[in-house]
Amino acid sequence: MPAHRTSEEWVAEYATSHTHPVNRACHTVGIPMIALSVVLAIAGFAAHGLWGWALALFVVGWIFQFVGHWYEKKPPEFLKDWRFLFVGLRWWFAKLRGRA
Repeated sequence: MPAHRTSEEWVAEYATSHTHPVNRACHTVGIPMIALSVVLAIAGFAAHGLWGWALALFVVGWIFQFVGHWYEKKPPEFLKDWRFLFVGLRWWFAKLRGRA
């Protein structure tokens, strides 16, 4: 996979493995949970009570991802290229705008 892909090309490739309605719904819920967990983990350096929330959101968010892929009957894209770990949030924003 070429590294010189545009953001739209990455999102389009990601979308090909996220066509089942249950998978799309699971990702629509799980991706923001994971993103929020990262923000809370960083904030947890200042407010230690956030670590538990960050961990819970991270784990539950990933459970949503894998449940969705079970319905899709396809493995997550990041298993073939780790860079797809950074595409999910872009896909989520594109989905909100009706472009994915």
